[in-house]
Amino acid sequence: MKNKKNALNGSDLSGDKSMLIKPAKNMKKVIYALILPLMVVSGLAFANREFKNEPSKKSASKPLSAAAMKAERERWETTPEGIRYKKWEASPEGKKVLAGAANIGKYISTFTDMEAVVTSLSLPPGSQLGFGVMARINGDDYILSFGTEKSDKNFLSFKSEFQSLHSLKVNDKIIIRSHSVLHAPKYSYPIISGDYVERDSKILYKRAPRKDGC
Repeated sequence: MKNKKNALNGSDLSGDKSMLIKPAKNMKKVIYALILPLMVVSGLAFANREFKNEPSKKSASKPLSAAAMKAERERWETTPEGIRYKKWEASPEGKKVLAGAANIGKYISTFTDMEAVVTSLSLPPGSQLGFGVMARINGDDYILSFGTEKSDKNFLSFKSEFQSLHSLKVNDKIIIRSHSVLHAPKYSYPIISGDYVERDSKILYKRAPRKDGC
């Protein structure tokens, strides 16, 4: 038995090494020949899918026409959320909020100064608008929201973009400018986006322009 094993592990096996290597190489070539067409086909299929999706991406970026926007709004008004909004819109509270938003519409559209008085340093309970204060403009109350205040793990080096706004006090007279005023059934006041705040001719806050230029 030992002689037979030695025979297999010895000269007989070494003499057939070239015979074993050649089939292995040939097998690799066969496998590669099978895989390559699959890779090419998969690549073409992926490219074709991307090409088909490209027009849809471009079409999605096109602004809706006035008729399409109207149709979309009418469709939304039939949804549960739209029905709730319409009900709120017709309520005394909703009418008051919408009237307040309309009263400052000209200042929003032209991004001009609005004289305001700070009435509270905190927003109504349950608000999820980030940092902000309450302000009164021409007898109407508004939420003046600035958004989420960034935090820093190292408190000693923390410096907020809203740092100067924390110096505001109740009854402070300020000048504000904004690009938008919003409203929602959850809130009893129109929501002004705080883009610029001035007190005593000193700028306390000026929102940095977005990277996309808007």
